[in-house]
Amino acid sequence: MNTARQPDPSAAPAPAEAEAQPPAPAPAPAPRGAAFLLAQIGAHAAGRFAERVAALGLTPADVGLLRMVAGRPGRSQRALAEDLGVVPSRVVALIDALEGEGLVERRRSAGDRRNHELHLTPEGRRSLGKVSRVAAAHEDDLLAALDPDGRAQLLELLERVAAQQELTPGVHPGYRTLAKPAPKRKD
Repeated sequence: MNTARQPDPSAAPAPAEAEAQPPAPAPAPAPRGAAFLLAQIGAHAAGRFAERVAALGLTPADVGLLRMVAGRPGRSQRALAEDLGVVPSRVVALIDALEGEGLVERRRSAGDRRNHELHLTPEGRRSLGKVSRVAAAHEDDLLAALDPDGRAQLLELLERVAAQQELTPGVHPGYRTLAKPAPKRKD
């Protein structure tokens, strides 16, 4: 049996070893600039919004779709896919989930029986009303540091940036990267 003591790895290095260690690198400077702040605040806002609408049994993607269907009732799934910039099969899966929750209904188009028109159900309209109240509270919390003039100025500046970047108004670019929705559990 070997009874020799092993060196304690947590012990401070001997003086000669300490001199051989290179100096610790200086900490990296904190990110700066408007692009970083937009990303930081955007990620924070998106996470908080997701938490808030989850209490209603919805995801942010669900909310966006409900808003788009409400904004143009009767649009086809194909038109919705074009507006979102995604393939139609992705919209079918997203609408399947909302239809399963009783929030959206598909109606056969009178003009083209191959197409389905999308409409909110009465429950979908009630859910969207709840979302509107949650979204208003969310924005108030997020922008509490600004007075009404500051909020208006921020909104105007962000709208200008979004337009210059050719972003589609009212359409979150995240729909292009959404995974197929998981089936919701009925408890």
